[in-house]
Amino acid sequence: MRDILLAFGRALRSLGRKGVFVHLVWPSLVALVVWMTIAILSWSTLVEAIVGWIQGWAFVGEWIATSEIGGAATLIVVEIALALGFLPLIYVTAALLVAVFALPMMLERVAMRDYGDLELRRGGSNLGSAWNAVVAGLLFLFGMVASLPLWLIPGAGLVASVMLTSWLNQRAFGYDALMLHADGEELKRLPRVQRTSMLLLGGGCALLAYVPFVNLVAPAFCGLAFVHFMLEALRRERIERGVSVLDALPVPQVRE
Repeated sequence: MRDILLAFGRALRSLGRKGVFVHLVWPSLVALVVWMTIAILSWSTLVEAIVGWIQGWAFVGEWIATSEIGGAATLIVVEIALALGFLPLIYVTAALLVAVFALPMMLERVAMRDYGDLELRRGGSNLGSAWNAVVAGLLFLFGMVASLPLWLIPGAGLVASVMLTSWLNQRAFGYDALMLHADGEELKRLPRVQRTSMLLLGGGCALLAYVPFVNLVAPAFCGLAFVHFMLEALRRERIERGVSVLDALPVPQVRE
């Protein structure tokens, strides 16, 4: 937990550096405009389709069709669930923009200032980053679709969304944070070793997506926090491995 708090603190400190803050804002603004436009143009159609789908359920559909209160309550629940459902879509779009475009630009500035002692081994690439982001985004959307029935249960849909977003964060940003400094073996192994901590860090960032105004910078801030977390973990591991190698070397015998 200390390492996670340290990553958040360093990410906050990095916000004041030149060329960083602009990359916090634009991905979320682009995603917000895109999904708000889609929501406005398709709202009535989506609401009618979801209500019609629910009315097809056994017992529940009959109660909704014959009860004025049931119909009104269902409409309200559907509209709230639909509005909340757009939030993770905005987030995942912004997160993909951050992973592919914004984070590599922030990474160079942050790493040069805070992790200049780390050797650049370039185990990843921009193409690998883009592919990783696309796969993560598709798996996230599949999970969101599979969890749609949970949105009709108060609170359950929100929990599912946070868990899925936590997974998305660690999958998308973990690669990008290491791609310049880690070698191929470190790039594969370190995320496995740090999986639990990465999920906790990703979960903390996922909760920021539901805080008004803060959610505008949440995806990029999350990427920045992962840069600090993963590079610090890489630095610490290399120091420990270096010490282990030195300990394993034979001690030279001194002749009297």
